[in-house]
Amino acid sequence: MCGPDDRCPARWPGPGRAVKCGKGLAAARPGRVERAGRGGAGLELHQLLGGRTWRAARDADGCEALGTVAVPFDDDDKIIGGYTCEENSLPYQVSLNSGSHFCGGSLISEQWVVSAAHCYKTCIQVRLGEHNIKVLEGNEQFINAAKIIRHPKYNRDTLDNDIMLIKLSSPAIINARVSTISLPTAPPAAGTECLISGWGNTLSFGADYPDELKCLDAPVLTQAECKASYPGKITNSMFCVGFLEGGKDSCQRDSGGPVVCNGQLQGVVSWGYGCAWKNRPGVYTKVYNYVDWIKDTIAANS
Repeated sequence: MCGPDDRCPARWPGPGRAVKCGKGLAAARPGRVERAGRGGAGLELHQLLGGRTWRAARDADGCEALGTVAVPFDDDDKIIGGYTCEENSLPYQVSLNSGSHFCGGSLISEQWVVSAAHCYKTCIQVRLGEHNIKVLEGNEQFINAAKIIRHPKYNRDTLDNDIMLIKLSSPAIINARVSTISLPTAPPAAGTECLISGWGNTLSFGADYPDELKCLDAPVLTQAECKASYPGKITNSMFCVGFLEGGKDSCQRDSGGPVVCNGQLQGVVSWGYGCAWKNRPGVYTKVYNYVDWIKDTIAANS
């Protein structure tokens, strides 16, 4: 195990896909934590362990205090508008655990996982071979993190360079239920159908946290559509995947999880306004931009 609960922080800047401050999202929607449920840039969420309350602090961007919202707390989530993945069909998918599931990740080699930098914690246990995270199914491998390395230019306010590497304390045993995903050889093209997966919230408003890994098929949007959805917020390291009409999206505690297109890890679940809202698609870290950093970091920490 990762250690006693008092050694694993119960406070972090975003237990799931991050949410940024936007016009009308704060004072007009005091239930934002429940509705968006993503934590994130400039916003701290305080989890009361053993309870059901999240408390939102004042946003660093100057938004009004968001109030306190009671939401169900469990250690399992799912994608909005998706479907239950076939058991162990995504052997690269991992769960990051620090007393409970809090983020996703992707196994890229026997000893390295890619996740989101805003998922950083000092105490992480990586759980591989998971499907139902509430049940020990006999296929899991639980391996503590030996090193947790955020991108050196990660910006917690803008969520630029929102990518992180985790070195496992021992190599994973590769088998039919635990295996790696390839890094991209080219950037994702608009219109490409991708697979997003995770244990994230299934509701745009409120919370519903089932146990099994969920999947969502969604297209890469054009960069113009992405920038129009979030004026002034999209950097060259970000891209959007999803549906402008809303209804399908990643959400709370999907963060760090994979976006796989044509068998390659193209994206890392990063941030967005709300969950599955119209004209607010999910924003993802563009892994292609970091392939050299990933390879160099692994080589330097072998």
